[in-house]
Amino acid sequence: MARKVIDEPSEDVVANARKERVERRNPFARLAIFLRQVVAELRKVVTPTRKELLSYTGVVLIFVIIMMALVSLLDLGFGNLVGWVFGDGPLIG
Repeated sequence: MARKVIDEPSEDVVANARKERVERRNPFARLAIFLRQVVAELRKVVTPTRKELLSYTGVVLIFVIIMMALVSLLDLGFGNLVGWVFGDGPLIG
């Protein structure tokens, strides 16, 4: 059975946020709290390996090429359809 993983903020970040929300500090203190929380979240980020990065890049490039071909074919088809409907004739053929 698959394990369910829920992405929730760590308990210490939540506790600190609640405590500081009650105290209602000045804007500079709130900015410092925000930056500390950002750094805490960035420490949780896992960077991909070189092999994973190349794999992801390849998948994205292939997807973009396929989508470009699809949009180009649709553009050509709709262009021909509009040319036929309005009497200019098809662009190709």
